[in-house]
This record gives sequence, C-alpha cells and structure tokens, in this order.
Amino acid sequence: MRHSLLVLMTVTLATVLLAVTAVGIAAAASAPATAPAVAGKVVVVHFDANSEPVSFAAGELCAELKKLGANVWTASLTDTNGPKSARHVVLGTSGDVAARAWSGSAGRFFATTTTHESYAISASDGQPCMAVIGCDQTGTMYGALHLAEMVRLDKALPKKLAVHGKAAISRRGVKFNIPLDARTPSYDDTGDAAQTNIVHMWDFEFWRAYLDDMARARYNTLTLWNPHPFPSLVKCPDYPNVALADVCVTTLGLDRRVGREWGDRKHMRPENLKVVRRMTIDEKIDFWRRVMAHAKARGLDVYFITWNVYVDGADGKYGITPKQDNPKTIAYLRQSVAQMIRTYPLLAGIGVTAGERMQNRKDEFAKEKWLWATYGLGVMDAKQALPGRSVRFIHRAWQTDIGPIADDFGAKYPDAFELSFKYARAHMYSSTKPPFAANIRRQLAQRKMRCWWNLRNDDIFTFRWGDPDYVREFLANLPPAEITAGYYVGSDGYAWGRTFSDKDPARRGRMEIDKHWYRFMLWGRLGYEPTLSRQYFEKILADRFSAAPSKADALYEGWRKASGTIPLVNRFHWRDWDFMWAVEGCMDDRKGFHTVEDFISVKPMATSRLVSIPDYVSAMAGGKKPGGVTPPQVAAELRDLARSARQAVADIRAAGEAGGVELAETLADIEAMAHLGDYYAEKILGATDLASFRKTKDPAKQASAVAHLEKAAVACQAYADNASKRYRPQLLARTRVLDFQAMAAEAKKDIDLARATK
Repeated sequence: MRHSLLVLMTVTLATVLLAVTAVGIAAAASAPATAPAVAGKVVVVHFDANSEPVSFAAGELCAELKKLGANVWTASLTDTNGPKSARHVVLGTSGDVAARAWSGSAGRFFATTTTHESYAISASDGQPCMAVIGCDQTGTMYGALHLAEMVRLDKALPKKLAVHGKAAISRRGVKFNIPLDARTPSYDDTGDAAQTNIVHMWDFEFWRAYLDDMARARYNTLTLWNPHPFPSLVKCPDYPNVALADVCVTTLGLDRRVGREWGDRKHMRPENLKVVRRMTIDEKIDFWRRVMAHAKARGLDVYFITWNVYVDGADGKYGITPKQDNPKTIAYLRQSVAQMIRTYPLLAGIGVTAGERMQNRKDEFAKEKWLWATYGLGVMDAKQALPGRSVRFIHRAWQTDIGPIADDFGAKYPDAFELSFKYARAHMYSSTKPPFAANIRRQLAQRKMRCWWNLRNDDIFTFRWGDPDYVREFLANLPPAEITAGYYVGSDGYAWGRTFSDKDPARRGRMEIDKHWYRFMLWGRLGYEPTLSRQYFEKILADRFSAAPSKADALYEGWRKASGTIPLVNRFHWRDWDFMWAVEGCMDDRKGFHTVEDFISVKPMATSRLVSIPDYVSAMAGGKKPGGVTPPQVAAELRDLARSARQAVADIRAAGEAGGVELAETLADIEAMAHLGDYYAEKILGATDLASFRKTKDPAKQASAVAHLEKAAVACQAYADNASKRYRPQLLARTRVLDFQAMAAEAKKDIDLARATK
C-alpha cells in the first residue's frame, strides 16, 4: 500500500514538474498564480530531520502554515502516510535519493540547482505535491525560507508555482568588530556601543537570534574582527597564563574618546576592571564552539580577522610585547594561530592586517615575512596535525602592497587565499560607485586573485535607513565575479549588538539588527537576489507593520527619499575616514563640529560630478557655466527629498496609526532624516552665499547667507528635538559625543560667523 502510494505520488509529481519545466522557471521574486487557503486542511511537510539547516527552515514554514489554521504534519522524505486530501511539501536536496524519488523524472527541472545555495520550488494546480529542492542543504533552507515568506505575505500556500533561486554574489557577509573583553578589545572599543555590548557577546541567545536572522536575510559569512582575540578564545600549551578567565569591563568612565590604543592603558589594569560574567577558559571555548556550530546549522562560515601587531591580554607575559622584531612574540602568535585552528574545527578561516602597529621594515621582520612567520606557519602547524583541514585566508590590502602580499605570503599559502579592500573607504552610504578600487581591480585581474569588498558603515548609527534602489545599484556595481570573493558590511567604531541609547527603557536592549531590520535585510537579500521588486518590499513593509497596501507604498517611498539624504551629503562634503566625518552629528574627531567654513573648504567626492563651493563661486564670478551638479542644485535635491519624506509620513499618519510603536519610531526616524536634509540644504546655500560675498563684496550675498543659516539653525533644532525625545547622547568611538541638542547649539553659531565675516 505504502509502495503504491509512493509510486502514484512520484508519477504525479514527475508529470507536474515536467509541465512546469516546459514553461520555464519564473524569477525568484515571482508571485503565485493562485493562492488557496489552507485553514483546516492537512499539510504534510517532508524533510530530513537530521539536516539542521533544513529543519530550521521547515520549522519556519510549519509555523507560518499553522498561523493560517492548517493542520500541519511533519514526516521524513520516505514517509508516504497522510490523508489522501493532504497537500505534501517536500524539502530535499538534489543529491538525496529520497528527494529524487519524489521528483521522479523531472530531474531536468532540478538540474538548475547546480550552484552552491541554489534551489527550485515547483507546484502545479490540481496536484497534491509541492517540491523544494536545493543544490545543497543551504539551498534547500533558502528555498524553504522563501516558501515560508510567501505563505506569510500571501496568507496562503501557493497552488501553482515555479521559482528558481540562485546567489548573485557568492559570499555575503557581516563585518562585526567584536568587543570580547576590556582586556581583549576590538579595534576601537572606546565608545558606548562597545562598552555596553561586551557582556552580550557572551550570551548564546544573542548569537542564536543573530545567526537565525542572518540566515533569513541570506547572509552566509560572519567575520569577527578583533586585534588580538586569542587570550579570550584559546589555551596555548606553552603560555598557560595568557588564557583569560571571566569577562571584564572597565570601571572608568569614557567622557571623551581616549584613543583606540586606550592611551596609557589604565582602562585595562586589574584595579579598573569589573567582572560581568564568570567563565573559565574551557567554558569560553565551549561557548564559541556552540556559536560556530549554530552558524554552520544556518549555512554560515565564521572567520576571525585581526590587526597587527597587537598582544592585548598577553602583553608583558612570557616576554611578549607588541614589537615586530621580538622573537618571543612571533613564537607566541604562531602557537596561538595553530591553537585557534585546532580548538575550533568549524572555524572557516582567519584574516590579517599588515598594520596598524607594523613598521615598514626591509629585513627579516618585514611585514609579510612577519605575517608568514606568525599566521602562515601557525596555519601550517595546525594543518600538519589535522590532515585534510582547509583554512581560508583573507589578507587585507591595507598599509601594504599586493606584490609582497602575493609573493611573500600568498604564493606559499596552501589553501584558498583572498584579499580584502575598503571599497568605499569608511562611508558605504555615499556613492553607489565609489572610485577607490580602480587600481586594485587592475592588480587583481593581472594576478588572477580575488578580493572581499569591505563595506564600512561609519555613517549611520542612530536612525533607521532604507533604500532598496541604492543597495541594489551599489551591489550591481561591485567588480565582476572573477575578482570578487564576496563582501561584508559593518562598522569600525560601533558594535552592532543590543541597543543602549533609547530613552524608553522598554525599547533599550533589543537587537540592533531588529531595530535596523530593513537595512540589515537589504544588504543580504539583494546580494543573493538583486531582482527583488518594489512590490516585494512593499509587501514586506505591509506585513511588518500590519499596514494597508497604500500605506506600504507611501512608507516605501518616504523611507527611500529620507534615506537619500545621507549619501548625498556625504558625496558633497566628502571626508574619507570615520574620524574625519560623522554625518548624523555634523562633526569629526579632531575639531568637532563642522562649521559653515568647513562646508566652503571641504570638496566633494572625486568622480561624483558635484561642484565644490569655491569652484562654483569662481565660475559664476567669471561668467562661466560650472561643469557638474552645483551646490544650489544639491541643496534643491536635499529639499525635495525632505519634502517627499515628510509628505509620506503625513499621509501614513492620516491613514491611521496601524503598526504600533515600531511604525511610530520608524516614521519619527524618517522625519529626523528629513530635518537633517533641510539643515544641510540651507547650510550649503548659506556657505555658497558666504563664499560669494567674499568674492564679490556684495552685501546682499552676506544677508542671504545669514538668512539661509538662520533657516539651517531652525531645521537643526527640529532635528535635535525629534532625535533627543527618543535617544540619549552617546560617545562614538571614532569621533565624539553625538549630542543632538549640542549640535543645534553649534548650528546657531554659524549665523554669527556669517554676520561677522568681512
């Protein structure tokens, strides 16, 4: 009986899939042709319970079906039991014998699932079976998550469907500067974000939720960045006193940035430390093994990436010092790297930086020779003890050249060896086609090497940002697959753990990637599936906020317009690195607030076609036509973006307040970015008129400058009032205290500056 049923279902499904194949495979974002209700019906979900990625996605699918009132059964791939009227959903891989039995002779359809993480979903009207077949377990997981999302958005299980999913960019990652401990800090933990999040880095429930969300957003790589993580992660046989027990924070306040090197390092001294979690080093090792196992169960590779030469937590022990020519330091790091690989079998790879503390030596301690003697030989030691173990290596192209990287290190490395480059410097929210990678692209092509593109967000820390068009265009402009290993998005001076700056205690402590869910999703989903349409994102917004389609349309557009403010301002007022410019606070680390004078002197991003204020004023004074987008045109665009965003917010509010607290917060953030756009628009116009006054001596230009800067001050005050109702001031590690009311006070001083100009 069971054999007969299996044969019948196999033949039926084969017929269905062959028919689907004949009409072709729809785009991955296709909507179902029909979407029948499943309330009260039996739906049997078949999958391999031993596959953790597939089991996770099956759970998501079953949960969505149950919300619709379906009677959900789960079964193995070989189990054919269930009512005759049941709908069967099969989750399998193309290599599974049982999955092939379900799909029968329709192998040509599933032959499309031949690349890593690809999948195909098929269903046909009038047939009881639906198949989700992946090239591998991750592909099946993505396919099942895709189906679960369709069920949630359409409130039904599709009756007719033909979908094929395939990754556009093979590796899509997160850059997470991880503050492990006050004694093993990340690159710059001197801001509030890192200090409040140290304890959360040792909370498994944090990582469970984080990694689950990464999988949902189609990320497949987690890179954890720390200058010297080893004392918090491994035990070295020859250096037993280096391993650190417990998790500590500093008791000293950080009223001003004290430097990424922690100044006199008093924040790390034992008398200034407080234990926030009791753990032995063995418990720490077990913790990170669990994290990496959960990552693997979500299709994620984990890397640790370091800076050099740092020995935080080991400095002074066994003669170890942060000196490039210290043989004891070299021996210690070599053993640490080997132990890291031996300790964590699921660690996919490691990465290094030829800086920040390294000297440009030409002797046996030259940068690449030093890195080979420590990291390279450390990997080789581990591989000798673990035959067959593969360790991918990422070497940052920073403060070194590709020639020595390739010749002194890469040529000797036995496994996959790739580079990493700061694709948009510190500001990924600036241009969708930043100009900085031209030289390295040529060198990569010449040497047939591949590179990870480091996408640094040191722009947006507070407000929710969301512009699918910007992300899609940015990712489409990345270099071709022949030289692109992947990309990872993240910050250098901010730990994206749990929120801490909300004034409302009830909102404090949620996941940053939950607050910024839309932005987080965009960089993952569009890296996998760049064809996702506006209609898809509107459905996502409607579902998230329980909103009507018309409201979702306004939210999509208003959010997109408000989000355009920050990239445009960054392009016009371009400063390469994080310590040079923080757009949310109009400030930098060295001098603080950027006045109207700074807006006159700072030039736009190269290749942006934006005309600087001095060049515009000179051209106008000489009766010439400026070649490019002028400062008044930039200001007009900022005003239009702000006006459109505010109108969308007004329309949504007029339609009712469905969506609750989160929608209210999102609308407030959109309004804040609109006020910020108005502020920068008026500031640019004021700066332009002030520069023109100096050139022409026309007092009307000075009066106009003052008027624009008065409007700028009003807009800045509106921005500050909006933000400070919800957010407390915070110390940013790479700049200064982000205090919105203090920013508004500084904006008023621009008026006096313009009045006093002679």
